[in-house]
Amino acid sequence: MTHFGGAEIPNNNKEKAEIFLQSVAYEGSCTWGKGTANALKPFLQASAHMELYDIETDTEVYKQGIHILPEIKESRSPEQVYEQVYTTVKQLLKSGKYLTFLGGEHSVSIGIIKAFYERFPQLTVLQLDAHTDLRPTYMGSSYNHACALYDAHLNTNLIQIGVRSMDVEEKKHLDLDKCYFANDMYGQQKWMEESIKQMTEEVYITFDVDVLDPSIMPSTGTPEPGGLDWHTTISYLKKVFASKKVVGFDIVELAPQKGQPAPDFLVAKLYYKMLSYQFQNHG
Repeated sequence: MTHFGGAEIPNNNKEKAEIFLQSVAYEGSCTWGKGTANALKPFLQASAHMELYDIETDTEVYKQGIHILPEIKESRSPEQVYEQVYTTVKQLLKSGKYLTFLGGEHSVSIGIIKAFYERFPQLTVLQLDAHTDLRPTYMGSSYNHACALYDAHLNTNLIQIGVRSMDVEEKKHLDLDKCYFANDMYGQQKWMEESIKQMTEEVYITFDVDVLDPSIMPSTGTPEPGGLDWHTTISYLKKVFASKKVVGFDIVELAPQKGQPAPDFLVAKLYYKMLSYQFQNHG
């Protein structure tokens, strides 16, 4: 499976496609559940069973062309993986394509985000995640998955959505005005507009699937109860894409489980929804 959605159309080739999907198959610093390095194949297999017409946006975004780049497969140190990802994304940003990424563990986002904030100096990073990921170092490395947003915290306008788990030491690095805890969001809508008002014009989204409730997303290494549901999630993302220029995004921490394809399908659908919102508004 080399095509998203099973759609073998001419626009999927590298030259004509408007969208690149770069997968990073790395899970070297995971501390609990494994499997995120194997996300791409089940993700693409699930996408082949999607209807490619999106009812909500009345679009077929696959026609823009989604080119699957060769997967980055790494088993070296987190530092070496970071450097490879960072270098790769800096080059990809010269292509003029709309860049999207699939993890792998959340540490893969560190190099991606750095390349983006160097390109877009006033960048907002919108993190949807059950965890703050703000440790300066963890297990001897500053490129551990638990440190995934620390550099973004220092160098971008970081907004965190859906958090419900953190270490007490991370509090010193937390901007409480821009961190929306899941227990404060439950049954509320005002957090959506409030967080969007805090964003700069250019936004990069990093979406850790554990922000979703385990009832709909069990296939992740660190599931946390009390997460977002599907309709709340896509309602918020729709508002963000409509209000801001989303310059790229990643989806990380999908750990497929044999015999349980629904979470893989959810992530494929989420990916397609995000592209549909992007090209409906800015395509």
